[in-house]
Amino acid sequence: MLSLRLDRELFERLRKHAAKRGTSVQDYVIRTLVRDDFDERFQTAVEETDRFYGRT
Repeated sequence: MLSLRLDRELFERLRKHAAKRGTSVQDYVIRTLVRDDFDERFQTAVEETDRFYGRT
C-alpha cells in the first residue's frame, strides 16, 4: 500500500493530466511510477551490460 499527501495545487495538476488520459489520479500516479521504475531498471541493465563487455 502506498499513501501520499498532496497539496491542492499538485492534486489538481495530477487530476488534469489523468483526465486527459481518461484515468483516475490513482491510476495515473501508479502508471507513472511503474514506467519510471522500468526506465531506471532498464538503463541500469544497459550500463551493466556495457561494463561487462568493456564498452565503457
